[in-house]
Amino acid sequence: MAKIELNNKSKMTFKDISNEISRTYHYESTEETINSPAWLNIGKQGGHRILDESGTSHYIPKKWLRLSWKTKEGGPHFIS
Repeated sequence: MAKIELNNKSKMTFKDISNEISRTYHYESTEETINSPAWLNIGKQGGHRILDESGTSHYIPKKWLRLSWKTKEGGPHFIS
């Protein structure tokens, strides 16, 4: 369960992804890593909205080539 409380005033639905240590979005020539992600919304266009455990909100447009993540020990590798 996510340690940070989600204060969501939108109509978007977020999933608890606090079982992840980090998630990395891989692009053609760079990558973007978000440490301690807690909440995830996947938009209609495929963009990801992520709230991390430090309280920082991130928006990642769907332009990555690959997405990878590492889960906490004993946590599920995949959630739906």
